[in-house]
Amino acid sequence: MNKNGSIGIFDSGVGGLSVFSRLIKLLPNEDYIYFGDTKNMPYGEKTKDQLIEFADKIFKFFEKHEAKAVVMACNTTSAVTYETLKDKFNFKIYPIIQSVCSTLANLNGGNKLGVIATPATIKSQAYSKEIYKYNKNIEVIELSAPDWVRIVEEHRINAPQSILQVKEILEEMKTHNPDKIVLACTHYPYLMEVLKHFEDENKFIDPSLYFAQNIKADLERNNLLNDEFEYEKFYVSSDPQNFKEASKLFYTLNELPKIVDL
Repeated sequence: MNKNGSIGIFDSGVGGLSVFSRLIKLLPNEDYIYFGDTKNMPYGEKTKDQLIEFADKIFKFFEKHEAKAVVMACNTTSAVTYETLKDKFNFKIYPIIQSVCSTLANLNGGNKLGVIATPATIKSQAYSKEIYKYNKNIEVIELSAPDWVRIVEEHRINAPQSILQVKEILEEMKTHNPDKIVLACTHYPYLMEVLKHFEDENKFIDPSLYFAQNIKADLERNNLLNDEFEYEKFYVSSDPQNFKEASKLFYTLNELPKIVDL
């Protein structure tokens, strides 16, 4: 495996940029290729077969670009497709859920953990299953937020109806009195400006921080760190202008991403 190969990152849209923005700070010498599958967004409403098909095509896209590693910066595909596809490719694969749950299971600050995610992630129970591998004494409350991805992708974060939709889900979670709440979709940190009006910001956990740290540590262990930065490239499957606009909270793109049809 070529240590100077690129790192591929994918998500259904701009959500994965919350991971990307952390990675480039921790690993500034790496080359990056980001793919946002905006045509098929939101993933949280798709079937398992659809998600496997999407992810397989994206992995093959990164394979053609000779990526040394692929970051599944999408909780839904991490939950639903990783076990099926993990052994089909020769590059390193980093799924967000499986990478962060050992850390989440042993956080200080209580034994009741709330998880807000997409319908597909919640249906899979991926978070609770993974967390219980490391800590069987923690209680995990999983709650679906089906509208939150579209709110971000359509940049409706401050619209009154959007604020109401965010508040309703959060209030339902708060009835369970969790000690911490995991924002278990990489789109959800974009909503922090709304969320913190209804709950202490310190109560929320953005897994992308632990995810990026784990990726860096693994690349170091395997002597796969790049010597020098050369490029970052962005691709989408539709609507590059909307992607560029929606991305601004986490990363400013200097040019429109290229459209590729997988």
